[in-house]
Amino acid sequence: MNVAANLGYKQTELGLIPDSWDYGPLEQFWNILDCKHVTAEFFGSGYPLVSIREVQERFVDLSSPKFTSAHYYSLLTEGGRKPLPGDLILSRNATVGEVAQVAEWHPPFAMGQDVCLLRRKNPACSTGYLQSLFQSSIIQNQINNAMVGSTFKRMNVEQIRGLIIPFPPVFEQTKIADSLQEMDVLISGLDQLIAKKRDIQKAAMQQLLTGQRRLPGFSGEREVKPFNHVLKRINAKAHQVQTSDYQASGKYPIVDQGKDSIVGFSDNEEKRFRNTDEGVIVFGDHTCIVKFVDFDFLIGADGTQVLHGMEGQSTRFHAFQLQYRGVEPTGYNRHFKFLKERSFQAPLLDEQNAVAAVLSDMDSELAALETRRDKAHQLKQGMMQELLTGRIRLA
Repeated sequence: MNVAANLGYKQTELGLIPDSWDYGPLEQFWNILDCKHVTAEFFGSGYPLVSIREVQERFVDLSSPKFTSAHYYSLLTEGGRKPLPGDLILSRNATVGEVAQVAEWHPPFAMGQDVCLLRRKNPACSTGYLQSLFQSSIIQNQINNAMVGSTFKRMNVEQIRGLIIPFPPVFEQTKIADSLQEMDVLISGLDQLIAKKRDIQKAAMQQLLTGQRRLPGFSGEREVKPFNHVLKRINAKAHQVQTSDYQASGKYPIVDQGKDSIVGFSDNEEKRFRNTDEGVIVFGDHTCIVKFVDFDFLIGADGTQVLHGMEGQSTRFHAFQLQYRGVEPTGYNRHFKFLKERSFQAPLLDEQNAVAAVLSDMDSELAALETRRDKAHQLKQGMMQELLTGRIRLA
């Protein structure tokens, strides 16, 4: 930001913020109450106890908490520690910095170990604004710096009280929180739609791959064939690179046996695996993870097996079979031997291709939704940085 652009801003330890904003330690604006250090007894029902697991979402999650008795609830909520609507419950151990709101609709509950309660000094202040701050780099960087060199992630209440925050006027806090909440609603909606589509795809895989349901035009009994009649292993050792050779960018992607579709890149032309028009299956010998790959790539470190359909067999169809049925991992062992003992549904090639096309369309739809969701996440992160530092002001 140049000198002219600095007009109306002031320099602080957080960087430039608007002149009209206050800033300072969190305790200047919010009360921070530690949990009552009482060892409560747990029961099958009673008063919920909220700890780290219950503060991972926007609101405190009481779907499956531990419970304690009225006696211990009374002890745990002494000294103003009874959570009230508008409060925040903050994790200060393990997953430090996760924060959830207390809502009007929550039943009475107590704080368990490893969390603390944040309460507004000014009831007009925005709970959503502070929650967004805890999700941003403004506070996350301070948390990370406070725990440098620590093997056990934990913050004490004094450290939390000392976190420096920007503090806009109340009306601006509300506008910022509302704008970021709109993004949260969009992201949550996409997450729910993705989960629904995954369930639909899972049901379709079960029905189409097992023959419980047949696509129009196909009938009759399906053959079941052993592994070596439907798939073959390709000796791709010459295309393998070591983990130390992975680059952040490059001409060719690297695929290994891990859960990520691509783990790195390389410009090594000699190691390039030239894919077939039908694609190949990548099977993790140690991980049992199955991927379908239809582009040229390099093969990651040891344990990555490359498979292709035999003549008259659809590689994509059998990739779906392997993804649906899977191979149960037995630790860090070799699992390809179990795969070779498998039998496979093997309808005629036309039906294999038709089923694979239907399931591939579902894959593409899911990938498009996940891309939209990821872009929404990125947009929200950018908005947070701009709004929470006052670089963008909301009228």
